[in-house]
Amino acid sequence: MINNTEVQELNGWLKAVANSRCKIAFTHLFKFFAPKIQRIARSKFTNEAQAHEAVQETMSNVWRKAHLFDADKGAATTWVYTVMRNVIFDLLRKMKSNREDNLSDDIWPIAESTVSDDDIYEDHLENKKLLHGIESLPEAQQQVVKGFYLMEMSQEQLATHLNLPLGTIKSRLRLALSKLKVQLGEDHD
Repeated sequence: MINNTEVQELNGWLKAVANSRCKIAFTHLFKFFAPKIQRIARSKFTNEAQAHEAVQETMSNVWRKAHLFDADKGAATTWVYTVMRNVIFDLLRKMKSNREDNLSDDIWPIAESTVSDDDIYEDHLENKKLLHGIESLPEAQQQVVKGFYLMEMSQEQLATHLNLPLGTIKSRLRLALSKLKVQLGEDHD
C-alpha cells in the first residue's frame, strides 16, 4: 500500500514531468512504475517481449501525455495505471488483428513430409523469387527482414544489434512484409 508521502511524491514527479519535462522526475516515476507494470503485463501477454513493450509504451505515453494529468481528479498512480490499461488493450487488440506472425508463414514454404523433385524445384524458384524481392527492398527494411528471418534474431535482438527502437524494427518488418506480399502476388495468402 502506498502512503500519503509517496502519493504526494509521485504526484510531484508527474507534475514536474508535465511542467518542465524533468528527466530526473521521470526516472523516479519509471523506477517506481516499471516493475509494477511489468508484473501486470506478464499476466496479460504470452511472452516477456510483449510485457516489456507494454512497459515501454506505457512509460512513453506517460512522458508524452503528462500534461493531461490533473491531481485534483486523482492520484498519479490511478492516472498511470489508466494509461497502462489503455496501452495493454491497444496491444492486445493489435495482436489480434496483426497478421505479422501469419505473414511469416506466407513467405517461407513449409516442407511437407514427402518431398518430390518437383517440390524441391518449386521451392527453389520460390526462394529465388523471395530473395530477389528482399533485395529490392530499401536497405533498412532488408536488414530487418534478413536479421529476423535469415539470421533468426528476435525483434529485441535486432533492435539492440541495429541500435534502433523496438517500434522502428516492428514498423520496418511490417512494411517490408507488406511490400513482399504485393511483390510475390496475392496467391501466396
